[in-house]
Amino acid sequence: MKKTLVLGATTNPARYAYLAVERLQQYGHEVVPVGIKNGEVFGLPILHGQPSFSDIDTITLYLGAPRQKEYYDYILSLKPKRIIFNPGTENPELARLAQQHGIDPVEGCTLVMLSVGTY
Repeated sequence: MKKTLVLGATTNPARYAYLAVERLQQYGHEVVPVGIKNGEVFGLPILHGQPSFSDIDTITLYLGAPRQKEYYDYILSLKPKRIIFNPGTENPELARLAQQHGIDPVEGCTLVMLSVGTY
């Protein structure tokens, strides 16, 4: 299973980031929700800031490109195998930086990828 950091995690059930945490857990993946507001999502506390990890396989983004900039160094420092740019989060600059650091940038939808078995 792929330990996944959900960047842009939220307690709002109308948001795709919320659904992603639920579905990732349903498919057996370990989930690390990181966001800006306090709360829990499916029993997991939403972490703030830039918590350190050494074993993140995937970062799935739910922040638009302008809000990603402050996380560039953080994302790259986690050395994930891939970054999933969900619809609305596409960012050629970060994708290029990821490739330069040996990280696979994927434009896709985490929810769709899970449902069709390509996650």
